[in-house]
Amino acid sequence: MAFIAHVNPLFVASGFVVGFIVGLTGVGGGSLMTPILILLFGVHPAAAVGTDLLYASVTKTGGAFVHGLRRTVHWPLVARLALGSLPAAVLTLFALNRLGGESAALNALVSKSLGVALLLTAITLIFRRILVARYAERFAALGSATIGRLTVLTGAALGVLVTLSSVGAGALGVTALLLLYPRLPVARIVGSDIAHAVPLTLIGGAGHLLMGHIDFAMLATLLLGSLPGIVIASNLAPRLPEKVLQYGLSAVLVAVSAKMLA
Repeated sequence: MAFIAHVNPLFVASGFVVGFIVGLTGVGGGSLMTPILILLFGVHPAAAVGTDLLYASVTKTGGAFVHGLRRTVHWPLVARLALGSLPAAVLTLFALNRLGGESAALNALVSKSLGVALLLTAITLIFRRILVARYAERFAALGSATIGRLTVLTGAALGVLVTLSSVGAGALGVTALLLLYPRLPVARIVGSDIAHAVPLTLIGGAGHLLMGHIDFAMLATLLLGSLPGIVIASNLAPRLPEKVLQYGLSAVLVAVSAKMLA
């Protein structure tokens, strides 16, 4: 009862809107929830990122479990990504800790990183098919050793970006894997990306937790709205044009990115 008494209806409504959009587009909630918490509710950027990372680690665990049961996870690929991302995430957390818990320098770094990540996500949503059609075959011609090294480097880049902004493990990760592994079925690309995101977001979220950047009450309140929103939108998504959804969301992400980078 005490929790219900302190539920903020605006957080619930925001969670519902974000969950609804995620259910329609499949784009990770970090692209939407983190900037909403920062710009609309004045939450410290580090707290917004840390809370979203912990939420993502829980929700993506469920997704990875389902993909594992369906055998749509390419575990060697997940291992290559993790070889780059997990050390990069730990090093990034150490760097953030040196900047101080909620210092101006830390908040500025997180805000700018979030702006860059949102802009990259928007570009990826718009041009993914063009990029894959133009460059996937070129990557396919590279040797397996080169692809392996590029996968580790991709993981490292995602480790830094996700730890700083909570954005990148979804749209950016899938696009990179589609380029590097054009012969792999899309279902296994998506499953592998989700499975890789579990340890990455867990380490990132745990690091932010140790630095005091997690608001559990806010997290629970957001979930009250986001989970029903995802369920409702998932039933509507097949009836709506995919391009309209992607372009509309991309426009929103570009606008928010401009605000974060200003």
